[in-house]
Amino acid sequence: MTRIEVQLELHYEVDAFGADFVFNLHAAFTPQQAVWNERLTLNQPVPTLLHADPATGTRFLRLSALPGPLTLGYSAAIELTHFFADPLLLTEQPVPALPPEVLPYVFPSRYCESDRLVKFAIAEFGHLPRGHGRAQAICDWVRGHVTYAANTTDTNTSAANTLLDRVGVCRDFAHLMIALCRAVNLPARFATGTDYGAMPANGRLDFHAYVEVWLGDRWYLFDPAGTAIPMALIRFGTGRDAADVAFATIFGNVISRAPDVRAVAIEDLDRGVTLPWHCWQALSTDAGPGRRY
Repeated sequence: MTRIEVQLELHYEVDAFGADFVFNLHAAFTPQQAVWNERLTLNQPVPTLLHADPATGTRFLRLSALPGPLTLGYSAAIELTHFFADPLLLTEQPVPALPPEVLPYVFPSRYCESDRLVKFAIAEFGHLPRGHGRAQAICDWVRGHVTYAANTTDTNTSAANTLLDRVGVCRDFAHLMIALCRAVNLPARFATGTDYGAMPANGRLDFHAYVEVWLGDRWYLFDPAGTAIPMALIRFGTGRDAADVAFATIFGNVISRAPDVRAVAIEDLDRGVTLPWHCWQALSTDAGPGRRY
């Protein structure tokens, strides 16, 4: 088991007309991810509405902000129970055999135009044996051919753009890996969390985007940007791409600052809680057959 304590703080300046927000910054409640000591703070006396997507466990917070400064804080302790698997034993399922809830993640989406990348993906990865190794090869290819650089892309950048420009941030790495997986009929989805274990050269801790690929009968974790320790990847949201689970969607004229993100791993050997490490096994925080997130 892994325990991560997170603290987030978001700062905005809202113009005279106010603004509406949809946040995705609560840790998801799933059978494999327990959330404790959760706390939300707001500097404005406005009502909030929190609801969860029953299919993924993703939680969305809605509020209408008043003009002026808006500061939102969130903290929680998250305990992750991982499923470990031998990568050599994980196979791909043919499209006709995919569970109905998995099928949408093999289709193209707004930022993952897999239909445009089919020819390239088949040339690069179509000859590889089907299974975890092919998903890992796609992950390694993205990590090896795209340069991580802050402030090089924006909300219009898609997987096709990243394949052409070969530069981006974790969001772009994730979109490209997802699109290439889907182009060879591997279901893949976009997940958000924090980048515990980020390389110091990449700067301050931030929200993090990673990938889950459907292999066998579960979703397995991949970090194509290579900045995080996969065992410490908590789950805020999962969707087809970033359009589904942006950490903040804003309707109105707002000036925003970079978020303050802190994540600390806690060790408690008496309870079986260990510090995260890079392991050789494939990792999943999916609930498994019958209870999938």
